[in-house]
Amino acid sequence: MTDLPQLDFTDADLDRIADTEGRIVVFVPEDGTLDKFGRRIDKLTRGALKRFAESEAFGKMKDGSAHLMSWPSGLAAEAVQVIRLDRKTKGEAARKAGAAIGAALGPKGALVLGGGLRGLDDVVLAALLRCYAFDAYLSKKADAHGTLTVMGASEAAQDSARAQAALAEGVYFTRDLVNEPSNILTTTEFAERLKGLAKLGVKVEVLEEADLDKLGMRTLLAVGQGSESPSKVVVMTWSGGGDEKPLALVGKGVVFDSGGISIKPAVGMEDMTMDMGGAGTVAGVMRALALRKARANVVAIVGLVENMPDGKAQRPGDVVVSMKGDTVEVVNTDAEGRLVLCDIMWYVQDRFEPTAMIDLATLTGAVIIALGHEMAGVYSNDDALAKAFLNAAEAEGEGAWRMPLGKGYDEQIKSRVADMKNTGGRPAGSITAAQFLARFVKDGTPWIHLDIAGVASLKTSTTLAPKGATGWGVLALDRLVRDRYEPKPEPQPEPAPEETDGAEE
Repeated sequence: MTDLPQLDFTDADLDRIADTEGRIVVFVPEDGTLDKFGRRIDKLTRGALKRFAESEAFGKMKDGSAHLMSWPSGLAAEAVQVIRLDRKTKGEAARKAGAAIGAALGPKGALVLGGGLRGLDDVVLAALLRCYAFDAYLSKKADAHGTLTVMGASEAAQDSARAQAALAEGVYFTRDLVNEPSNILTTTEFAERLKGLAKLGVKVEVLEEADLDKLGMRTLLAVGQGSESPSKVVVMTWSGGGDEKPLALVGKGVVFDSGGISIKPAVGMEDMTMDMGGAGTVAGVMRALALRKARANVVAIVGLVENMPDGKAQRPGDVVVSMKGDTVEVVNTDAEGRLVLCDIMWYVQDRFEPTAMIDLATLTGAVIIALGHEMAGVYSNDDALAKAFLNAAEAEGEGAWRMPLGKGYDEQIKSRVADMKNTGGRPAGSITAAQFLARFVKDGTPWIHLDIAGVASLKTSTTLAPKGATGWGVLALDRLVRDRYEPKPEPQPEPAPEETDGAEE
């Protein structure tokens, strides 16, 4: 797994600043007022920081943006990174500031003069996320990042930042899985990596093809029958709460999707290594929950298959029987993800009786036509659960938009020879896929389907991620667990404001 940069904390020691190598990060609010760290930087650089804070250039900066003062006199550092940020700011601007730190973090590391920042946890999370780079198969690798050292943070702020580091590790896990090529991340290798979560206290079970056949997961098995890689289902259980029923997370894990007999066009097929993005996100959430010792019960299940054309592959026109007992006419073998999900959704409800269920899948190209690469599609049978998730996604800056469901769409997936077809064609393609899945949600189970085809992996970099896998959903789902399924923490008093005037300490 890609390693996070080391995160360290140190007491406020103004005398250490002059001799620090690498990069120093100092925060200056909109009004240009310097805190004790800023005043020491200003003194050592003979007034350079104050002059910049009073300049027109600083006045034009946006909150969270950074300016580099290279090779400053009076300091051993290679640069001072000046970030415009109010000390009380949390959320988007604080994460933008952290991303600027992470993007510039070099092998000598950075000393972040972050004491007194209310949004320090956001800064640290964003810095760690932006440091990510997937270079496992590059002959020449970039230099490793140095230590990210935060000076002057309170004990409470340090604890909060460390919790954010656990989230970053979950996101890294997801990104690594989604970025892996399919000849490396086979169904067997995927299952082995998930077994590693047992070291963190997650109970992991792997169901093999014989087990799946005995359980009646024939729609899932049909997807993988044309591949040399055996189909598997992995069940992960985190029991951090009391005796209550768990939240269920369900992930589509198609390690490569050729489209099967309904083969995809050659152009862009190489991107189908990311068709296990739902399972990758579920895995990252479970890692984050275990690392931060979440006080909730969560069960996760992923279906790992490969969809290949072969003499044994399923054909358009085949009829398969789901674990539920419903029959499905396969009119397009490239609509395979819903065949994987429907069996494992039914199994997890049957076995665990979850309090709610959320499935994630890179399911349809149609959702990209509808929402582009800014938003995941959210489909739900429960308004309260949907609202809670949308609030969590908004708080974490992960785009999500609720889409409709309705019985009228069921007409498109009616079959002449079976209970339903596996696709309703191009019109409302992402909605009819959700309608298909809705038939496998038991009465009384609150449910969300997340179509993440447009957000799981991107061709361009974002504020918090380089090109490739984004890890979308790990932060939002973790926040949903914290907000809805964990006991509420005792309210903490607001920290005293950082002293900003008077003589330098």
